[in-house]
Amino acid sequence: MFPSDTTVDVRGRSVAVLPVGSTEQHGPHLPLATDSVIAWTIASEIAARYPVRLLPPIQFSCSQEHAGWPGTVSISASTLISVVTDIAESLRRNGVTNVVLVNGHGGNYVLSNIVQEGEGLALFPGRDDWAFAREKAGIETSAYSDMHAGELETSILLHAHPDLIRPGYEDSDHLAEDRRHMLTLGLAPYTSSGVIGRPSLASARKGELLLAGLTESFRHYLDLFGLPA
Repeated sequence: MFPSDTTVDVRGRSVAVLPVGSTEQHGPHLPLATDSVIAWTIASEIAARYPVRLLPPIQFSCSQEHAGWPGTVSISASTLISVVTDIAESLRRNGVTNVVLVNGHGGNYVLSNIVQEGEGLALFPGRDDWAFAREKAGIETSAYSDMHAGELETSILLHAHPDLIRPGYEDSDHLAEDRRHMLTLGLAPYTSSGVIGRPSLASARKGELLLAGLTESFRHYLDLFGLPA
């Protein structure tokens, strides 16, 4: 699923895209690797359009809010910091001076701090990038309500990896608008299925348009580093 770029000539590419996903429950219809697959898919679309180096994904991250569901595996924020900064430093030693972290997991809050404190780093997609892509795709559920295994994530997999989706997403809708204590209590008090969103509204066409919108937005990140899009 995640091929390497060893057959691609990456010399002279000063920007790398590093997908960061997770291994965590995504309800009854999506795989544990959903966030990693989505981050990889977004990064692959970017690499197909722009002159960047595509890196394999980080598949373990900060998923502590999903503890208690079978299959979820987490690492600490400090470990994720070390992994990302070590990768960025290794790339710099090989002439890749800029790294864009393509984040597929909303719980990776610490990535913002890594970018804030680092040099030559950026975080994608940002809130505005997602808003642009959601509008382009006609996503009906709000960004807040569509939190986990909902319309957006299911649409991307329906388009790019339909073989990974199990039956039942059409009947898995669940909303939890008041999640004020989720960081303290985790996700379990707010959903028994692991879903927060409306996957019944998902479609492959929406997934295709989401990826197209995100790929279009990425050109602004090359501008950050003074590179042509």
